[in-house]
Amino acid sequence: MRRLAIVALLAAAASAQPTVAPTGEPVGITRGENHSGYNVRQSFELGARFRSVGGDQGTYRATVNYGNGLRLLSSSLSVQSVEGHGSAFDQIQLNTQGLGNDPYQNASLRVEKNRLYRYDLSWRSNAYYNPGLRSDHGQHFADTVRNYQDHDLTLFPQSSLKFFLGYSQNKQTGPAITSAQLFDGRADQFALFANVRRQQREYRAGFEAGYAGWRLNVMHGWVDFKEDNSIRLPAPSAGYNVNDNSTLTSFQRTEPYHGTSPYWRVVLMQESRWWAVNGRFTYVKGQRAFIQDGTGFGTDRFGNNVTQQVFTAGNAQRPAATGSFNFSVFPSTKLTITNQTALSHIRMSGSSVFTQLTNGSPIRPFVPFEFLGIRTIANSTDADYRPLTWLGVRLGYQYSTRRVRSIEGFNAVGVQPMSEQENGLNTGILGVRLRPTKSLTMNFDGEIGRADQPFYPVSGKNFQAFRGRAEYRRGDFRFAGYVRTDYNVNSGSLYSFASRNRQYGADGTWTISRTFFIDASYAKLHLDTLGSLSYFSRVGTATVSVTNDRSYYVSNLHTANLSAHFTVRGRVDVSLGLSHIQDTGDGRATVLGNAGYTSLAAFQSVQTFPLRFTSPQGKLSVRINDKLRWNAGYQNYGYGEQFSSAQGFRAHTGYTSVTWAF
Repeated sequence: MRRLAIVALLAAAASAQPTVAPTGEPVGITRGENHSGYNVRQSFELGARFRSVGGDQGTYRATVNYGNGLRLLSSSLSVQSVEGHGSAFDQIQLNTQGLGNDPYQNASLRVEKNRLYRYDLSWRSNAYYNPGLRSDHGQHFADTVRNYQDHDLTLFPQSSLKFFLGYSQNKQTGPAITSAQLFDGRADQFALFANVRRQQREYRAGFEAGYAGWRLNVMHGWVDFKEDNSIRLPAPSAGYNVNDNSTLTSFQRTEPYHGTSPYWRVVLMQESRWWAVNGRFTYVKGQRAFIQDGTGFGTDRFGNNVTQQVFTAGNAQRPAATGSFNFSVFPSTKLTITNQTALSHIRMSGSSVFTQLTNGSPIRPFVPFEFLGIRTIANSTDADYRPLTWLGVRLGYQYSTRRVRSIEGFNAVGVQPMSEQENGLNTGILGVRLRPTKSLTMNFDGEIGRADQPFYPVSGKNFQAFRGRAEYRRGDFRFAGYVRTDYNVNSGSLYSFASRNRQYGADGTWTISRTFFIDASYAKLHLDTLGSLSYFSRVGTATVSVTNDRSYYVSNLHTANLSAHFTVRGRVDVSLGLSHIQDTGDGRATVLGNAGYTSLAAFQSVQTFPLRFTSPQGKLSVRINDKLRWNAGYQNYGYGEQFSSAQGFRAHTGYTSVTWAF
């Protein structure tokens, strides 16, 4: 959870303030140059990054991961037919970023011939590094690369009858480290090497036809997934705890997991002056099968030689169908009424077996799963009324019902009977939109929901939400502020859960002149949760069941961003930015916290997670001539946790580059 919190926080900072490179300043002639009936604009930014990292290298690589070296920071190519009817194509648009050495690379391409075809390509490559939690003692780790590609071809894109062809691929490969506990529930853990190989491919074909205002879109696709990971022990190991007798001489496990999901998607829509209707239907016939076969040789915690083989396999069918029907009427220009009915039904049926042999003695196979079915029906009605130019009102009501059925498998007397649970949810919505002046707009809406039998302890039961936003625009100045609250209380016979989520924020933009503007934003997120805990604990030599403990967590997250851009004498562009994120937690000064919720120190230490992240940056771009720029930039990353410095780091990163248009 702490590693996920770090990644989420730094991802939020990255989305608010992009990395310092590429530059982004324009080069070349804005209107482009004409050649052989085409207008051409082209540029690329070639440069080198540098970095210096102090502290925990793993946290830096898991969150930032930019390294040293030469790369194509960005490139752009635009070729447009001047007359709109070129010989082989009318448009080519190519953009790239980070090619060569960046951990995050992407490229997009569009080639189009008016009224004949349009081809779109997108490609991304992400280097994923996860050093694992420190509590894992280095026994979990991943250093993989995930590559994505999408190809879409549209024939006759401007006609009433068009055809679609497409292909997508998502592939992840690389080394990893995992662990296994052998040869019983109190034995040692051993680090194992894993070779990650995952791949998903999708093929699709379809068409869209229009007639008399109606449009029909049909798509048929085939999705194939396979995971062929292999896990092995690279060398004999004494395990993490060298004080016991457990050893592992050799270990090998294969775990292929394959599946296919052919699907259909149908959309029908029509819109007129007084009404609009659209329906959507999807059906997926998913199938999955897996095998996990592992064999280990070593000694148990008593020093006895042990041979253990574990085999588990399963298959399942996962048909899923969804459908929705939307109908809107516009009795006047001031009133819109919309009704939507949606149905979702997913079923998983199959079987899985487990067999374990220790020194040749088998454990009785069993089937832990047979069937799971979830059916949801929802209906909602919304009315949007604008009686005055400065006033709008929205009313909404939604009802949904969900049924969950399952068969868990065999027990001592045979097949378990089917379990079934059904719950209903009623939700009401009220919203108001005000525009008292031309420059000021305000939106307020609230939602109240009540569910009778929520499925999970953290599911919504008695919840309410409020949203408010105001925006002021005048000339070159814009300022906006918002507030959001979400409260949920879920009490059941076995467990209870409550959460409060409050968000406040403001952002503004001021364009002081044509060469100088400022952006600023601030947001605060408060979150606290309280839930029941049930677990087993050892007291002396006895194991007791604890059912009256609680899980408590508090976060107070502050996020601030400031950026400015100005131009000096039309030749030098300067960009400055600062991003600061800080979670103050619940204000405690030590790792141990509120003993009123739990007396266990291990639980108190995870009641909050205070930390600080700061990232200033600056960029300089000098226009040498109309087609050439020299660029440089610097960005600092500083991350630290209040209760520990083990995962903190400080990184100095920067770049220098040349942008050339030709």
